[in-house]
Amino acid sequence: MPTGRQIRAARGLLGWSAEMLGEKVGLSHTTIKNLETGVNKRPMLETIEKIVSVFGDAGIEFTDNEGVRRRPEGVEIFEGRDRFEEFYDFMYEHLKRNGGDVCLSIYDETFLVKNRKDPEIHRDRMRGLVKRGDVTFRTLATKSEFVTNGYMQLKWLPNQDPVSTGFYAFGECLALMSFVNPLSPYVIVIKSGQMAKAYREGFNIAWEKAEKPPAGGSV
Repeated sequence: MPTGRQIRAARGLLGWSAEMLGEKVGLSHTTIKNLETGVNKRPMLETIEKIVSVFGDAGIEFTDNEGVRRRPEGVEIFEGRDRFEEFYDFMYEHLKRNGGDVCLSIYDETFLVKNRKDPEIHRDRMRGLVKRGDVTFRTLATKSEFVTNGYMQLKWLPNQDPVSTGFYAFGECLALMSFVNPLSPYVIVIKSGQMAKAYREGFNIAWEKAEKPPAGGSV
């Protein structure tokens, strides 16, 4: 749990006012100031988690001995099934705060379901975000059941070569996925708006050329 000094220092690194941080986490600037000065000695865990997450998205991390630093690189790796769940938590929190267009390109969409402990958690979250109105979700796939699950737009790429990889582009993030690594799923999240934009542009070109899902759904 970061201290008030760390929170204030993190704002300083980013040039954020207390008002700006408050807007991003849904708190008043007075509440932020009370956290930083120690007036609020027992903040709710949920509040601290939101603050840590917002700073994390901005490339700031808290270290031992009340340290604060910019993350050394804009890359995070999620390796294995447990971390695969954490990747979806990361994506959900990012979209909840920022909204945006999610682009998923994958040869075999069943890779995702097979490696999730409870896929319905992700579906419920995405339905809620899309219903809110500031998130859209598009999927390009070759092998799939082509079920929208109440939040997706789907298109079919029938001539895509079989590969065990895929990607998500969402917000300022690009997530490259591999399902052949011994510790798969293996996800590399590159926190770069330019990279996400480049992949999204390629996705949009493929989206225009893709076909409607085949009758009967499953391929």
